[in-house]
Amino acid sequence: MLVLQDLTVAYQNMLPAVQDISLEVPEKSVVALLGANGAGKTTIMRAISGLLSFHHAGITRGSILWGGERIDRLNTTQIVQRGIAPVLEGRRLFADLTVEENLRSGAIFARDTAASKRTYARVMELFPVLRERRNRHAGYLSGGEQQMLAIGRALMANPRLLLLDEPSLGLAPFMVQQIRAIITEINASGTAVLLVEQNAHMALEVAHTGYVLETGRVVLAQTAAALLQDSRVRHFYLGLHENETSVAVGTLRQRHRSERKWVL
Repeated sequence: MLVLQDLTVAYQNMLPAVQDISLEVPEKSVVALLGANGAGKTTIMRAISGLLSFHHAGITRGSILWGGERIDRLNTTQIVQRGIAPVLEGRRLFADLTVEENLRSGAIFARDTAASKRTYARVMELFPVLRERRNRHAGYLSGGEQQMLAIGRALMANPRLLLLDEPSLGLAPFMVQQIRAIITEINASGTAVLLVEQNAHMALEVAHTGYVLETGRVVLAQTAAALLQDSRVRHFYLGLHENETSVAVGTLRQRHRSERKWVL
């Protein structure tokens, strides 16, 4: 459904932030993007969402295809209208608007009133707390409630693909588990998800496939189950066997330098 082909992005005409990135998000799947800070995950999300120009960046090579159509030259509005809804890092809610008003803003491009009502009912069923808080200003919600509202607002566009950038960031462990369950439920209803997440274990639990980024390149691409068992991922991203982490990281980087790009 979504295909990135040899994508290279640079900020202010400097060195590329991501280089020769190729990845796919099949229909109705969950794909996880893993990597340390600065690996290029958010840049990829900005490229797909049409937001690079707001960050003084641009695509210098490659393409982004959505259902076979190139969308890397479209603006954010056009991309959302085609069925891709981003939930940006930091949530980006309208703090002075109510929960209800924030949700309604997510359906601004909807033309089918009946469909919007059904989507609204679905969002309220998925997030019962938002029904209880619907008249409260978004700025007064807890961090977890704000994240639910951000996801709910994106779902109001009735997307075929949901882009989630760090949905568990700053949340308590019990809330992380709630977000995990919500992602699973959203996907079970037929919506594909591209998930950027520092919590690698949570991401790989809900994902079907995963890509590991390092310094702007894909260094691992495999099923989520295989990545959970990969020793390098377990050492570096899952924090297991911490006494061996430095060895694992060194091995990963050495192989990355020698092969530049490889897939298990």
